[in-house]
Amino acid sequence: MSEQIKINKEKIKQADIIVGIPSYNEADNIAFVAEQASLGLKKYFPKLKAVIINVDNNSEDGTKEAFLNAKTKVPKIYISTPKGITGKGNNFYNLFKEMEALDAQASIVIDADIKSVTPEWIEYLGKPILEKNKDFVTPLYARNEYDGTITNNICYPLIASVLGIEMRQPIGGDFSFSRKLSDHLLKQRWTPTIKHYGIDIFMTINAITGGFKMCQVGLGQKIHKPSAPKLGPMFTQVVDTLFDLLLSNRDKWEVQRETTPLPIYGKNKNGKPQDLAVSYKGIKETSIYEFNSNRKILSRFLSKSVFEELDKMYKKEKINITADLWSKIIFDALHSYDITDIDGDLVEALKALYFGRSLTFIRDTMDMSFEESEKEIQKQMKAFVKNKKYFLAKYQMAPTLVDSIARRILNETV
Repeated sequence: MSEQIKINKEKIKQADIIVGIPSYNEADNIAFVAEQASLGLKKYFPKLKAVIINVDNNSEDGTKEAFLNAKTKVPKIYISTPKGITGKGNNFYNLFKEMEALDAQASIVIDADIKSVTPEWIEYLGKPILEKNKDFVTPLYARNEYDGTITNNICYPLIASVLGIEMRQPIGGDFSFSRKLSDHLLKQRWTPTIKHYGIDIFMTINAITGGFKMCQVGLGQKIHKPSAPKLGPMFTQVVDTLFDLLLSNRDKWEVQRETTPLPIYGKNKNGKPQDLAVSYKGIKETSIYEFNSNRKILSRFLSKSVFEELDKMYKKEKINITADLWSKIIFDALHSYDITDIDGDLVEALKALYFGRSLTFIRDTMDMSFEESEKEIQKQMKAFVKNKKYFLAKYQMAPTLVDSIARRILNETV
């Protein structure tokens, strides 16, 4: 990694606990996050040496000044990548190295754009690491059902089905981890996607495959900036990292197994999610355009029966990608990512169907409550778990036999 830029006015040399705030151009909200973190650290961990660290990408909007001028009783350190070096993962690398340098035992991370963070978040995320010997703590939020579509449609169900761990927010952005996990992560292979938006799923997969102790905590509402403007690069980087790491840990998923829910701490009720506007027409137009642009690649990596089903609906512009069909699509993609050389093009082409699945979910849940929509997300996860046998069969059977299984399942769900 390139040399970092660091401001440590209070000469902090050691800390027990860190709150890290990764950022890029977040001047409008970062002081609020730092101040809430300070209140939480002072209230719930008063005997520990604490520090708040902003790991930044050399923001040009005044993020550094807003952070350093925040009214906190806990000392602060500002660390930035050099000019021209961006990426959330690069920020986390700096955070892991600083955790090592300060000999800290626990780190809590809060995204800089979170408007719903409270001092209690610091308690809920910190105590499992410090008091319950956990290594990785992920969040449970009341989160709008149309927010976090990469989580809902890919990361959550794929991790549950392939690795057998039910972690509702595997790339939630607000979590905590132990020094043990941080040290482990520094020793792993860091690809270009991990240095950017792939960092969250990188941490999650390594926590699972490394046998680290994990749990979830209820945090209440998640109110933040909509992630839609970042979805293009985020989708590519997250999915590429996820596929790569799953396939690098094949020994962890070669057999069918029951899923294991993680223990839950923190709030029992998460409240009402923030409102979020979605453009049904825009998503549909994008999905159709992307499908037609990537039709040849899609036909290469999807099983014949799955592609034929999709081709019919896209020609009629009547998109209906059910949870069952979506699980086959993702398993086809993961297998083809493994055995072909079209990795990058495959992930890009998959966006068309990701938008199609999002479109179907929006249409099916438009008149549902948040709780009812969440049940549909759970049903989708269970469809992935049920159809893991379809994925495993690809490594054990001839392609024609796998295709016949896909046909039979499709006919059962029509």
